[in-house]
Amino acid sequence: MLDRGVYGPWAVIAGGSEGVGAAFADELAAAGINLVLIARKPGPLQETADRAREHGVEVRTVAADLLDPQTFDAIRRASDDVEVGLLIFNAGANTYGAEFVEGDLERFQQVIDLNITSQLLMSRHFGARLKKRGKGGIVLVGSLSGYLGQPDIGVYAASKAFGRIFAEGLWLELKPHGVHVLELVLGVTRTPAMERAGLRLDLPGLNVAEPEDVAREGLDHLADGPVWVAGGNLKTAKAHSGMSRGQIVQSHADAVKRLLGR
Repeated sequence: MLDRGVYGPWAVIAGGSEGVGAAFADELAAAGINLVLIARKPGPLQETADRAREHGVEVRTVAADLLDPQTFDAIRRASDDVEVGLLIFNAGANTYGAEFVEGDLERFQQVIDLNITSQLLMSRHFGARLKKRGKGGIVLVGSLSGYLGQPDIGVYAASKAFGRIFAEGLWLELKPHGVHVLELVLGVTRTPAMERAGLRLDLPGLNVAEPEDVAREGLDHLADGPVWVAGGNLKTAKAHSGMSRGQIVQSHADAVKRLLGR
């Protein structure tokens, strides 16, 4: 059972409306932790909030886009008056895919701002609060995509690589102050975002994780930072970290084409 005294009484989840974010909300609410949920889509956000309230916890929602400069002020208004013990940054996503030299630089910048800039902003704000508090945790949801370069989503993959290295540094900084930092690395997971992307999740031999399982795994290993590879993907992460880089990235690119049905 998650320790409410360490990670409560409130948790903030960015990207908390569906998929893994909603699964985190369900787990935390069941543990008696109040929630501040942030997401772009009001409908799924409200559904997740209503489900969490069935556990008797208080839930506040911020229906806003993290790319909007005013969103962080809204997050502060929703959370500055409560004791936050846990931040989960699950908002990173690939919002734009294109060949880099042919793509739209403004759209690439949005991928960077969502996956890096917003993550830094929230980690700094809540990390400072947790350091002063002397306990708590930060979960930064990463991706196996961050272990190697990929065509068309190279900027996204690079931003996920940044997130993992950033988490390692933040873990070192906050560890002496009783704050746990975990980069939770996900592989292919059965989420609405994956389904909207058109991934062929029924491919034979494909390791597909369920949102509830990876959220539970992340919370179970929150104190085992700085990096935890979820869903049985540790072997893949190690393989993607080796040499020769040319052979590894080409082999993976071919596998992704099959996943996308190309």
